[in-house]
Amino acid sequence: MAVNENTYKPNRTLRKVMQVMARGLFHLLANFKVEGEENFPKSGPLIMVGNHFGFLDPPAFISIAPWPMDFIGGAVTPHAPKLVQFIPRLWGYLPVYRGTGSTFALKQAQRILSNGGVVGVFPEGGSWSQILRPARPGAALLAANTGATILPIGLDGFPEMFPTIRKFKRPSVKVRIGKPFGPFSTSGSRFEQRKQLDEIGHKIMSHIAALIPPEKGGLYSSDPKVRAASKGTEYYPWEGLREDRDKDKYQVKE
Repeated sequence: MAVNENTYKPNRTLRKVMQVMARGLFHLLANFKVEGEENFPKSGPLIMVGNHFGFLDPPAFISIAPWPMDFIGGAVTPHAPKLVQFIPRLWGYLPVYRGTGSTFALKQAQRILSNGGVVGVFPEGGSWSQILRPARPGAALLAANTGATILPIGLDGFPEMFPTIRKFKRPSVKVRIGKPFGPFSTSGSRFEQRKQLDEIGHKIMSHIAALIPPEKGGLYSSDPKVRAASKGTEYYPWEGLREDRDKDKYQVKE
């Protein structure tokens, strides 16, 4: 069912319950460490951005945030186990159909931010890789259109969490919260604005890279050897496809 301004009505009470549960489960199942909590602003408007290496990344955001938040996320989640695909819908999020512009999701997110809210975005546009990739334009566009502050988050160890548990070992996962930065804006022709959005996207990913191990930073790593080895990985696996009509054509390179 399509989501619009009439159907997007998240259950705030349910969100608070789910947030408490997420925090409890991470602490119960893993050595869960959080660094930089002092960097959380007291209020929005705020865009939380982070690396997206697995399906546990949104719950990790939820577990550390001092307030319930909204999310922009892919309408199709091909890499999440079917057993947990109902959870994002239970929370309520703004679905983006890749390749369509997703006007509703961006407009709704802008409305939330204009009211002092908090929106979580994973700028890479998917979780098809274990190294950082360039940002898609959505997060930068949202930041430029709203003037919201950006809070970078580094997530480490979450893709290995359940494989480690299945080996009867206790996994270690870490969240590092960076310092807020921004705001941003764009000006000039459409071409100039798109170039500026790309530059904002690179700044966003550089801030995230500083919060994860260098070997996972890809083109944004502080290690020149990692950057050199990552050349050619900046492709977007769904380039030219529309998620609402081309689901059977998705082929993700490893």
